[in-house]
Amino acid sequence: MWLLLASAWAGGDIYRYVRDDGAWVITDSPQHEGFDLVWDDPEPRAYLPNGVPMPRLERISNLDAWDVAFLEAAGENGVPAELLKAMAVVESRMNPRAVSPAGAQGLMQLMPATARHLGVADPFDPVQSIRGGAAFVADQLKRFRRTELAVAAYNAGPSAVSKAGGIPPFKETQTYVDRVLGLYHHFRDTRPVLRGTQ
Repeated sequence: MWLLLASAWAGGDIYRYVRDDGAWVITDSPQHEGFDLVWDDPEPRAYLPNGVPMPRLERISNLDAWDVAFLEAAGENGVPAELLKAMAVVESRMNPRAVSPAGAQGLMQLMPATARHLGVADPFDPVQSIRGGAAFVADQLKRFRRTELAVAAYNAGPSAVSKAGGIPPFKETQTYVDRVLGLYHHFRDTRPVLRGTQ
């Protein structure tokens, strides 16, 4: 994995475990019976624009809570707000306290070293996390000039994308890209950002 780890949300079934301190552990490999299946619970007969099963967004109670932050980070970095929101849903299911088994933290699942590099002092602060994720995505958009490649770089790392000459041939990354792009187009076309307040 590269600077930003999304492996917990990129494979097939996705599970979560809520620790005693309220943080979520998100993984595709549950370590004990306390993990709940969260992604593989799609809306019946409902699909995102690219054919990916529609996740039950109504079960994310804070889905619109940081729309202002998405818009601000989008404006600062030239990245679509709906893309950032889609990534947050896929990365952490909009949980600012999420922690992956590899140590990625917060809404946008920043690794600690990446957070520091991006100037994010507190990766569990949703606004800082969104700004950091947006800055990283903006860099990848400048480098690769295609949204799907920038999203792939967020998951697999820019060097993997460069080496592959496109989306790397990893099922994890391909699934991640499909989920993010499907949600991005859904939000852009039918549920634009700025429905809630911070």
